[in-house]
Amino acid sequence: MSRAELPKHGIDGLESRIDRDLPNRDLALKLVEEALLIAGSGLAKLDLKIVNATLAELNHAFALFSPYRDTRKVTIFGSARTLSDEPSYLMAKNVAGKFADQGWMVVTGGGPGIMAAGMSGAGSRNAFGINIRLPFEAPFVEPDGETKLIEMKYFFTRKLMLMKESDAFISFPGGLGTLDETFELLTLMQTGKAQLAPLVLVDPAGFGYWDALDHFLKSQTLARGLVSEEDLGLYRILHSIEETVDEVTGFYSNYDSLRWIGSRLILRLKEPLDESKLDELNSEFSDIITSGRIRAVPPSPQEIADQDRVELPRISLLFNRRSYGRLRLLIDRISAR
Repeated sequence: MSRAELPKHGIDGLESRIDRDLPNRDLALKLVEEALLIAGSGLAKLDLKIVNATLAELNHAFALFSPYRDTRKVTIFGSARTLSDEPSYLMAKNVAGKFADQGWMVVTGGGPGIMAAGMSGAGSRNAFGINIRLPFEAPFVEPDGETKLIEMKYFFTRKLMLMKESDAFISFPGGLGTLDETFELLTLMQTGKAQLAPLVLVDPAGFGYWDALDHFLKSQTLARGLVSEEDLGLYRILHSIEETVDEVTGFYSNYDSLRWIGSRLILRLKEPLDESKLDELNSEFSDIITSGRIRAVPPSPQEIADQDRVELPRISLLFNRRSYGRLRLLIDRISAR
């Protein structure tokens, strides 16, 4: 079935059942239209099952996170095989507790090992578990049963929720799954498909896990011109709980969030920048600006219509949409780091 062949009376009937005052009603109608197209397309049963299960999982996950959208969150990645007396486990548990003490919530993969350490350290009221359904791995559940836990069938929906909802990411040593999550996140930030956020690779003292990976990236991918030096600035390798917490909170000491308005990138701040600071930024980061200057601006009409952080000061630039490692450094400079 093509879009032109959709039964008009069917769409009109559905439109009448969707509240005209519903926020984002136009997107809701497009979703219904796409569902009708899929239903009438003659897709194979497996394809339909994938679409159906994906929508159901995302709907459940969005509802789970929705009440906490305004609360900062940190996702903790790491091995399911890490034992509770290992240094990585103890660090993950303590790091999660430190963030919970500062009002953050903790998101993990919902399983044993480092994931259990993160949820236990944060406390069940401050923890989300996005578990993958596996025959050999049970989800971690706190005794009080207050952990916000969801089980996913698909890794891609699970990874979406592990990354979409969080403002910072911490990776402890782990296996193929941890490397997959860490590299996907790096790729998403490198290409602008995810919001820039702190990514801390935590190595317990003397462990050498992430240091070995860093050496590989520099000696092989960077040396061969397969990545840019700025790409390697999207992560930090740290070795203590205090450094890790400071890295994340320091990133947000003045920076709040970003949004694209047409071709302009808007960075929302907690405190305004004076003219001398703007001059410094324009001088240091002229290479990532396609034209014009970094300048202070009022909220855009779109932001005002959406009531999107309108109370915050903001700056605007015509970013080249390529140098995200340099943009990360710009945010560090905004926060005087």
